[in-house]
Amino acid sequence: MSQELTTLPVGKLGIIATPGCEELAKKVDQYIVGYRREVTTSHKDSILFDGFQKDSYIINTNFTRFSTGEGKVVIADSVRGYDIYIICDVFNYGVTSTRYGQKDLPMSPDEHYANLKRAIAAIAGKAHRITVIMPMLYEGRQHKRTARESLDCAIMLQELCMTMGVDGIITFDAHDARVQNAIPLHGFESVTTMYQMIKALVNNTDDLKIDKDHLIIISPDEGGMSRCIHYATVLELELGMFYKRRDYSRVVNGRNPILAHEYLGKDLTGMDVIVVDDMIASGDSMLEVVSKLKALNANRIFVCTAFGLFCEGFEKFDAAYEKGDLAGIYTTNLIYQTPELLSKPWYHSVDMSKYISLIIDTMNVDKSISQLLNPNDRIRSFLAKKGYKLDDAQ
Repeated sequence: MSQELTTLPVGKLGIIATPGCEELAKKVDQYIVGYRREVTTSHKDSILFDGFQKDSYIINTNFTRFSTGEGKVVIADSVRGYDIYIICDVFNYGVTSTRYGQKDLPMSPDEHYANLKRAIAAIAGKAHRITVIMPMLYEGRQHKRTARESLDCAIMLQELCMTMGVDGIITFDAHDARVQNAIPLHGFESVTTMYQMIKALVNNTDDLKIDKDHLIIISPDEGGMSRCIHYATVLELELGMFYKRRDYSRVVNGRNPILAHEYLGKDLTGMDVIVVDDMIASGDSMLEVVSKLKALNANRIFVCTAFGLFCEGFEKFDAAYEKGDLAGIYTTNLIYQTPELLSKPWYHSVDMSKYISLIIDTMNVDKSISQLLNPNDRIRSFLAKKGYKLDDAQ
Protein backbone atom coordinates (compact mmCIF):
# COMPACT_ATOMS: atom_id res chain seq x y z
CA MET A 1 0.00 0.00 0.00
CA SER A 2 1.54 3.30 -1.10
CA GLN A 3 2.15 6.13 1.35
CA GLU A 4 2.15 9.84 0.55
CA LEU A 5 5.30 11.64 1.71
CA THR A 6 4.76 15.26 2.74
CA THR A 7 8.24 16.16 4.00
CA LEU A 8 11.67 16.44 2.42
CA PRO A 9 14.69 14.22 3.17
CA VAL A 10 17.41 15.74 5.35
CA GLY A 11 19.91 14.35 2.86
CA LYS A 12 20.66 11.19 0.94
CA LEU A 13 20.40 8.28 3.34
CA GLY A 14 23.54 6.30 4.15
CA ILE A 15 24.05 3.47 6.65
CA ILE A 16 27.50 2.45 7.90
CA ALA A 17 27.91 -0.82 9.77
CA THR A 18 30.96 -1.17 12.00
CA PRO A 19 32.49 -4.68 12.24
CA GLY A 20 30.03 -7.14 13.74
CA CYS A 21 26.94 -5.13 12.80
CA GLU A 22 26.77 -6.17 9.15
CA GLU A 23 23.89 -8.63 9.60
CA LEU A 24 21.75 -6.21 11.61
CA ALA A 25 22.46 -3.39 9.16
CA LYS A 26 21.51 -5.61 6.22
CA LYS A 27 18.13 -6.39 7.78
CA VAL A 28 17.52 -2.71 8.53
CA ASP A 29 18.51 -1.79 4.98
CA GLN A 30 16.12 -4.33 3.44
CA TYR A 31 13.20 -2.97 5.44
CA ILE A 32 13.92 0.61 4.35
CA VAL A 33 14.26 -0.41 0.70
CA GLY A 34 10.84 -2.06 0.97
CA TYR A 35 9.21 0.97 2.61
CA ARG A 36 10.48 3.38 0.00
CA ARG A 37 9.25 1.33 -2.91
CA GLU A 38 5.73 2.10 -1.65
CA VAL A 39 6.23 5.85 -1.15
CA THR A 40 4.54 8.34 -3.48
CA THR A 41 5.08 12.11 -3.68
CA SER A 42 4.35 14.79 -6.25
CA HIS A 43 8.02 15.84 -5.96
CA LYS A 44 9.47 12.39 -6.60
CA ASP A 45 11.34 13.54 -9.70
CA SER A 46 12.80 16.59 -7.95
CA ILE A 47 16.52 16.82 -7.28
CA LEU A 48 15.59 16.90 -3.59
CA PHE A 49 14.61 13.22 -3.86
CA ASP A 50 17.71 12.14 -5.78
CA GLY A 51 18.78 8.78 -4.36
CA PHE A 52 15.62 8.44 -2.26
CA GLN A 53 14.74 5.03 -3.73
CA LYS A 54 17.70 2.67 -4.05
CA ASP A 55 18.46 -1.02 -3.91
CA SER A 56 20.61 -0.46 -0.82
CA TYR A 57 21.54 2.40 1.48
CA ILE A 58 24.61 0.75 3.00
CA ILE A 59 27.83 2.71 2.43
CA ASN A 60 30.77 0.62 1.25
CA THR A 61 33.24 0.90 4.14
CA ASN A 62 36.45 -1.03 4.74
CA PHE A 63 37.68 -1.52 8.31
CA THR A 64 41.32 -2.62 8.30
CA ARG A 65 43.26 -3.86 11.32
CA PHE A 66 47.01 -4.36 11.22
CA SER A 67 49.10 -6.98 13.01
CA THR A 68 50.16 -4.37 15.58
CA GLY A 69 46.54 -3.87 16.63
CA GLU A 70 46.32 -0.51 14.87
CA GLY A 71 43.58 0.12 12.35
CA LYS A 72 42.10 2.45 9.77
CA VAL A 73 38.83 2.99 7.93
CA VAL A 74 38.37 3.72 4.24
CA ILE A 75 34.97 4.83 2.91
CA ALA A 76 34.75 3.82 -0.73
CA ASP A 77 31.53 5.70 -1.57
CA SER A 78 30.86 9.43 -1.58
CA VAL A 79 29.08 10.68 1.56
CA ARG A 80 29.02 14.41 0.77
CA GLY A 81 25.69 15.85 1.90
CA TYR A 82 24.47 12.49 3.20
CA ASP A 83 22.39 11.81 6.29
CA ILE A 84 24.59 9.10 7.83
CA TYR A 85 23.58 6.52 10.44
CA ILE A 86 26.44 4.51 11.95
CA ILE A 87 25.47 1.27 13.72
CA CYS A 88 28.02 0.19 16.30
CA ASP A 89 27.88 -2.78 18.70
CA VAL A 90 30.78 -2.14 21.06
CA PHE A 91 30.16 -5.45 22.88
CA ASN A 92 30.61 -7.76 19.89
CA TYR A 93 33.33 -10.13 21.05
CA GLY A 94 32.57 -12.35 18.06
CA VAL A 95 34.74 -10.04 15.95
CA THR A 96 38.36 -11.15 16.22
CA SER A 97 41.75 -9.94 15.05
CA THR A 98 45.39 -11.06 14.91
CA ARG A 99 48.06 -9.19 16.86
CA TYR A 100 51.75 -10.09 16.89
CA GLY A 101 50.95 -13.58 15.64
CA GLN A 102 48.24 -14.20 18.23
CA LYS A 103 45.16 -15.24 16.29
CA ASP A 104 41.43 -14.90 16.97
CA LEU A 105 41.73 -12.31 19.73
CA PRO A 106 38.23 -10.97 20.50
CA MET A 107 37.79 -7.25 20.02
CA SER A 108 37.14 -5.24 23.16
CA PRO A 109 34.65 -2.39 23.59
CA ASP A 110 37.57 0.03 23.41
CA GLU A 111 38.55 -1.31 19.97
CA HIS A 112 34.98 -1.12 18.67
CA TYR A 113 34.71 2.45 19.94
CA ALA A 114 37.96 3.28 18.16
CA ASN A 115 36.48 1.87 14.93
CA LEU A 116 33.45 4.11 15.37
CA LYS A 117 35.67 7.18 15.71
CA ARG A 118 37.68 6.10 12.67
CA ALA A 119 34.49 5.90 10.61
CA ILE A 120 33.49 9.40 11.70
CA ALA A 121 37.00 10.64 10.94
CA ALA A 122 36.86 9.07 7.46
CA ILE A 123 33.64 11.00 6.75
CA ALA A 124 35.80 14.07 7.40
CA GLY A 125 32.95 16.50 7.91
CA LYS A 126 31.48 15.92 4.45
CA ALA A 127 28.15 14.46 5.64
CA HIS A 128 25.16 16.72 6.28
CA ARG A 129 24.31 14.91 9.52
CA ILE A 130 25.73 11.99 11.50
CA THR A 131 23.68 9.90 13.92
CA VAL A 132 25.27 7.11 15.93
CA ILE A 133 23.12 4.09 16.76
CA MET A 134 24.87 2.42 19.68
CA PRO A 135 22.39 -0.15 21.05
CA MET A 136 24.24 -0.66 24.35
CA LEU A 137 26.16 2.40 25.44
CA TYR A 138 29.92 2.17 25.64
CA GLU A 139 30.77 2.19 29.38
CA GLY A 140 27.06 2.73 30.06
CA ARG A 141 27.38 1.40 33.60
CA GLN A 142 30.16 3.91 34.33
CA HIS A 143 27.70 6.78 34.30
CA LYS A 144 27.99 8.38 37.73
CA ARG A 145 30.80 9.24 40.10
CA THR A 146 30.74 7.90 43.65
CA ALA A 147 34.50 8.08 44.33
CA ARG A 148 37.67 9.31 42.64
CA GLU A 149 36.85 7.54 39.36
CA SER A 150 36.37 8.09 35.65
CA LEU A 151 33.07 8.98 33.99
CA ASP A 152 33.66 7.08 30.78
CA CYS A 153 30.16 7.16 29.27
CA ALA A 154 29.79 10.93 29.69
CA ILE A 155 33.25 11.49 28.23
CA MET A 156 32.37 9.28 25.25
CA LEU A 157 29.18 11.24 24.54
CA GLN A 158 30.98 14.56 24.77
CA GLU A 159 33.81 13.38 22.53
CA LEU A 160 31.44 12.18 19.81
CA CYS A 161 29.09 15.17 19.87
CA MET A 162 31.25 18.11 20.91
CA THR A 163 34.51 17.17 19.24
CA MET A 164 33.74 14.82 16.32
CA GLY A 165 30.57 16.41 14.97
CA VAL A 166 27.99 13.72 15.74
CA ASP A 167 24.51 15.26 15.81
CA GLY A 168 22.68 12.65 17.84
CA ILE A 169 22.89 9.35 19.71
CA ILE A 170 20.28 6.58 19.61
CA THR A 171 20.57 3.83 22.20
CA PHE A 172 18.21 1.26 23.72
CA ASP A 173 17.19 0.82 27.35
CA ALA A 174 20.10 2.86 28.68
CA HIS A 175 21.32 1.72 32.08
CA ASP A 176 20.70 5.29 33.24
CA ALA A 177 19.37 7.68 30.61
CA ARG A 178 20.37 10.67 32.75
CA VAL A 179 23.83 10.33 31.23
CA GLN A 180 22.38 12.41 28.37
CA ASN A 181 22.90 15.43 30.63
CA ALA A 182 26.52 15.30 29.45
CA ILE A 183 25.34 16.51 26.00
CA PRO A 184 22.33 18.75 26.71
CA LEU A 185 22.46 20.50 23.32
CA HIS A 186 22.56 17.32 21.23
CA GLY A 187 20.02 14.63 20.46
CA PHE A 188 19.93 11.58 22.71
CA GLU A 189 17.22 8.93 22.58
CA SER A 190 17.02 5.91 24.89
CA VAL A 191 14.52 3.72 23.05
CA THR A 192 12.53 1.14 24.97
CA THR A 193 12.34 -2.45 23.75
CA MET A 194 9.09 -3.09 25.63
CA TYR A 195 6.77 -3.55 22.65
CA GLN A 196 9.02 -6.11 20.98
CA MET A 197 9.57 -7.94 24.29
CA ILE A 198 5.87 -8.25 25.04
CA LYS A 199 5.12 -9.30 21.48
CA ALA A 200 7.78 -12.04 21.59
CA LEU A 201 6.67 -13.26 25.02
CA VAL A 202 2.99 -13.49 24.01
CA ASN A 203 3.79 -15.18 20.68
CA ASN A 204 5.94 -17.80 22.41
CA THR A 205 3.62 -18.50 25.38
CA ASP A 206 0.20 -19.77 24.35
CA ASP A 207 -1.37 -19.88 27.82
CA LEU A 208 -0.05 -16.60 29.23
CA LYS A 209 -2.75 -14.79 31.22
CA ILE A 210 -2.20 -11.05 31.46
CA ASP A 211 -4.15 -9.98 34.53
CA LYS A 212 -3.41 -9.15 38.16
CA ASP A 213 -4.44 -12.58 39.40
CA HIS A 214 -2.02 -14.53 37.22
CA LEU A 215 0.92 -12.31 36.23
CA ILE A 216 3.21 -9.83 37.99
CA ILE A 217 6.16 -7.64 36.97
CA ILE A 218 9.28 -7.88 39.12
CA SER A 219 12.27 -5.52 39.21
CA PRO A 220 15.48 -7.32 40.22
CA ASP A 221 16.78 -4.17 41.94
CA GLU A 222 15.77 -0.65 42.88
CA GLY A 223 17.65 0.87 39.96
CA GLY A 224 15.34 -0.74 37.40
CA MET A 225 12.06 0.32 38.98
CA SER A 226 11.16 3.02 36.43
CA ARG A 227 11.47 0.51 33.60
CA CYS A 228 9.27 -2.00 35.43
CA ILE A 229 6.70 0.65 36.39
CA HIS A 230 6.24 1.30 32.66
CA TYR A 231 5.62 -2.41 32.00
CA ALA A 232 3.23 -2.73 34.93
CA THR A 233 1.29 0.40 33.99
CA VAL A 234 0.78 -0.52 30.33
CA LEU A 235 -0.13 -4.14 31.10
CA GLU A 236 -2.22 -3.15 34.16
CA LEU A 237 -0.32 -5.50 36.44
CA GLU A 238 1.01 -5.26 39.95
CA LEU A 239 4.67 -4.65 40.65
CA GLY A 240 7.18 -6.20 43.02
CA MET A 241 10.90 -5.63 43.51
CA PHE A 242 14.09 -6.85 45.10
CA TYR A 243 16.64 -4.62 46.73
CA LYS A 244 20.27 -5.59 46.92
CA ARG A 245 21.83 -5.67 50.38
CA ARG A 246 25.53 -5.04 49.75
CA ASP A 247 28.73 -5.23 51.72
CA TYR A 248 30.06 -1.68 51.43
CA SER A 249 33.16 -2.48 53.46
CA ARG A 250 34.92 -4.18 50.54
CA VAL A 251 35.15 -4.17 46.74
CA VAL A 252 35.31 -7.34 44.62
CA ASN A 253 35.82 -7.11 40.84
CA GLY A 254 35.13 -3.39 40.95
CA ARG A 255 31.91 -3.51 42.94
CA ASN A 256 30.55 -4.03 46.43
CA PRO A 257 29.47 -7.68 46.72
CA ILE A 258 25.77 -8.46 47.15
CA LEU A 259 24.95 -10.11 50.48
CA ALA A 260 21.30 -10.87 49.74
CA HIS A 261 18.29 -10.00 47.58
CA GLU A 262 15.28 -8.97 49.68
CA TYR A 263 11.79 -9.19 48.12
CA LEU A 264 9.12 -6.51 48.49
CA GLY A 265 5.69 -7.23 47.05
CA LYS A 266 2.54 -9.33 47.07
CA ASP A 267 2.24 -13.09 47.55
CA LEU A 268 3.57 -14.88 44.46
CA THR A 269 2.04 -18.30 45.03
CA GLY A 270 1.02 -19.80 41.69
CA MET A 271 1.68 -16.61 39.74
CA ASP A 272 3.67 -16.23 36.52
CA VAL A 273 6.43 -13.63 36.79
CA ILE A 274 8.13 -11.35 34.28
CA VAL A 275 11.51 -10.11 35.53
CA VAL A 276 12.50 -6.97 33.61
CA ASP A 277 16.02 -5.55 33.49
CA ASP A 278 18.30 -3.76 31.03
CA MET A 279 21.01 -6.44 30.80
CA ILE A 280 22.40 -9.79 31.91
CA ALA A 281 26.16 -9.77 32.49
CA SER A 282 27.42 -12.79 34.44
CA GLY A 283 23.85 -13.70 35.37
CA ASP A 284 24.64 -14.47 39.01
CA SER A 285 22.40 -11.70 40.35
CA MET A 286 19.54 -12.53 37.97
CA LEU A 287 19.66 -16.25 38.76
CA GLU A 288 19.63 -15.54 42.49
CA VAL A 289 16.47 -13.47 41.94
CA VAL A 290 14.94 -16.33 39.94
CA SER A 291 15.81 -18.79 42.70
CA LYS A 292 14.27 -16.51 45.33
CA LEU A 293 11.09 -16.17 43.27
CA LYS A 294 10.79 -19.94 43.03
CA ALA A 295 11.27 -20.21 46.78
CA LEU A 296 8.33 -17.78 47.10
CA ASN A 297 6.20 -20.30 45.14
CA ALA A 298 6.10 -18.44 41.83
CA ASN A 299 4.93 -20.50 38.85
CA ARG A 300 6.75 -19.71 35.58
CA ILE A 301 9.50 -17.11 35.54
CA PHE A 302 10.27 -15.20 32.33
CA VAL A 303 13.25 -12.86 32.10
CA CYS A 304 13.12 -9.94 29.66
CA THR A 305 16.28 -7.87 29.19
CA ALA A 306 17.45 -5.79 26.26
CA PHE A 307 21.00 -7.13 26.34
CA GLY A 308 22.23 -10.64 27.04
CA LEU A 309 26.00 -10.61 27.52
CA PHE A 310 26.31 -13.96 29.34
CA CYS A 311 29.90 -13.12 30.26
CA GLU A 312 30.47 -16.36 32.15
CA GLY A 313 28.79 -18.81 29.79
CA PHE A 314 25.48 -20.64 29.86
CA GLU A 315 25.94 -23.54 32.28
CA LYS A 316 24.21 -21.78 35.16
CA PHE A 317 21.24 -20.93 32.95
CA ASP A 318 21.05 -24.48 31.62
CA ALA A 319 20.93 -25.76 35.21
CA ALA A 320 18.20 -23.28 36.19
CA TYR A 321 16.13 -24.28 33.17
CA GLU A 322 16.54 -28.00 33.80
CA LYS A 323 15.63 -27.49 37.45
CA GLY A 324 12.44 -25.74 36.39
CA ASP A 325 13.31 -22.39 37.92
CA LEU A 326 13.59 -20.60 34.58
CA ALA A 327 10.87 -20.69 31.92
CA GLY A 328 12.64 -18.53 29.35
CA ILE A 329 14.97 -15.61 28.71
CA TYR A 330 14.25 -12.95 26.10
CA THR A 331 16.99 -10.61 24.88
CA THR A 332 17.37 -8.64 21.67
CA ASN A 333 19.60 -9.05 18.63
CA LEU A 334 20.95 -5.54 19.23
CA ILE A 335 24.24 -7.01 20.44
CA TYR A 336 26.19 -10.13 19.47
CA GLN A 337 24.50 -13.50 19.97
CA THR A 338 26.60 -16.64 19.72
CA PRO A 339 25.30 -19.64 17.75
CA GLU A 340 25.40 -21.62 21.01
CA LEU A 341 23.12 -19.09 22.71
CA LEU A 342 20.65 -19.14 19.83
CA SER A 343 20.44 -22.94 20.13
CA LYS A 344 19.43 -22.94 23.81
CA PRO A 345 15.86 -24.15 24.51
CA TRP A 346 15.37 -21.45 27.15
CA TYR A 347 16.51 -18.58 24.92
CA HIS A 348 14.37 -16.39 22.66
CA SER A 349 15.87 -13.74 20.38
CA VAL A 350 13.86 -10.54 19.97
CA ASP A 351 14.48 -8.98 16.55
CA MET A 352 14.81 -5.17 16.63
CA SER A 353 15.81 -4.58 13.01
CA LYS A 354 12.37 -3.44 11.82
CA TYR A 355 12.12 -0.96 14.68
CA ILE A 356 15.53 0.52 13.89
CA SER A 357 14.58 0.81 10.22
CA LEU A 358 11.42 2.75 11.09
CA ILE A 359 13.40 5.16 13.26
CA ILE A 360 16.03 5.75 10.55
CA ASP A 361 13.48 6.10 7.75
CA THR A 362 11.37 8.56 9.76
CA MET A 363 14.32 10.70 10.88
CA ASN A 364 15.74 10.85 7.37
CA VAL A 365 12.56 12.47 6.03
CA ASP A 366 12.62 14.96 8.92
CA LYS A 367 9.52 13.70 10.70
CA SER A 368 8.95 13.31 14.42
CA ILE A 369 9.79 9.93 15.96
CA SER A 370 7.93 10.64 19.22
CA GLN A 371 5.12 8.26 18.27
CA LEU A 372 7.64 5.52 17.52
CA LEU A 373 9.32 6.05 20.89
CA ASN A 374 6.04 5.62 22.79
CA PRO A 375 4.99 1.96 22.46
CA ASN A 376 1.84 2.10 24.61
CA ASP A 377 -0.74 2.24 21.81
CA ARG A 378 1.03 -0.44 19.76
CA ILE A 379 1.19 -2.76 22.77
CA ARG A 380 -2.49 -2.33 23.53
CA SER A 381 -3.43 -2.80 19.87
CA PHE A 382 -1.34 -5.97 19.64
CA LEU A 383 -2.82 -7.43 22.83
CA ALA A 384 -6.34 -6.62 21.66
CA LYS A 385 -5.70 -8.56 18.43
CA LYS A 386 -4.50 -11.48 20.57
CA GLY A 387 -7.73 -11.44 22.57
CA TYR A 388 -6.47 -9.74 25.72
CA LYS A 389 -8.78 -7.15 27.27
CA LEU A 390 -7.24 -4.12 28.92
CA ASP A 391 -8.89 -1.01 30.33
CA ASP A 392 -9.42 1.34 27.37
CA ALA A 393 -9.44 4.33 29.69
CA GLN A 394 -5.67 4.15 30.19
